[in-house]
Amino acid sequence: MSSSGTKQEGKMPTASPTRTQQRRVALLVDSSPEINQLLRNLFGDSDWDVEFAKDNRAALEASSQRTFDLIVTGEQTTGQEDIQLLRRLRMSRPHTRLIILTDEFVPGDVLTSIKERAFSYFARPFSPERLAEIIRIAVEEPYWDDGIEILSATPNWIRLAVRCDLATANRLIQFYREASDLPEHETEMVATAFREILLNAMEHGGKFNPSQHVEVGYVRTKRMVMCRVKDPGEGFSLEELRHTAISNPPDDPFRHMEEREAKGLRPGGFGILMSRKLVDDLIYNEQGNEVLLIKYLDKKKEPETPQE
Repeated sequence: MSSSGTKQEGKMPTASPTRTQQRRVALLVDSSPEINQLLRNLFGDSDWDVEFAKDNRAALEASSQRTFDLIVTGEQTTGQEDIQLLRRLRMSRPHTRLIILTDEFVPGDVLTSIKERAFSYFARPFSPERLAEIIRIAVEEPYWDDGIEILSATPNWIRLAVRCDLATANRLIQFYREASDLPEHETEMVATAFREILLNAMEHGGKFNPSQHVEVGYVRTKRMVMCRVKDPGEGFSLEELRHTAISNPPDDPFRHMEEREAKGLRPGGFGILMSRKLVDDLIYNEQGNEVLLIKYLDKKKEPETPQE
């Protein structure tokens, strides 16, 4: 990649008539050849202009001269170096989206990046598909600054207020994946269950109203991981959820689909049922607007019954 100020060769497609006529600009910091090519491909068909910087110093210098809508750091820098870039960037460019890529995960960097309002965080090894999804969200999301707010935080207990929209939910789940120190398989199980319950809270409690927020908690102990989700709605009773798969009789696993169609709801309704199978405990409060997801880390095998 060339230094900052050299634009990608070839003209990019013109902006859609439904968008602002002023083209947006992304700044990409030099990374590995694999990631460089991935980023070129992601922005090649977009209505963004793309510039490149050889390192964080060049990126900061370029940002002092013009406003970038999105900056993606290079994975050759540490998370701390990228967070320092973010802090300095915020002094003059408070609304620029910045995605951190780094070769090495350091405990605490994810939480610090949330505090400093990074758009997202990826440490090696990471999924190119998930990076592409987060960049897509960054490209399409019209507002994001107040999406994730830290209410309180220690290394093992975090409380957040999360805006009720799909893009913010997906950003939060990516932060969780990076912060989790569970084995990859268990991380994905908890992330999938967490996302389903979070989206249920945003849809049914917050009505996907971006002025509403879901309160989220994350607790990590030696023996368990617990996620807490509290929506701003009035709650519900599990017995009343005829539009979800959890209410289906064993001989009719799709009966709830008729109820969803009658109510004009989107296809689905499997979230609670699936989440129950992915974590060890799923506990709702009496009002029905708060739920705990618990994954135990020290489960012992049941003793085998002696054969007669």
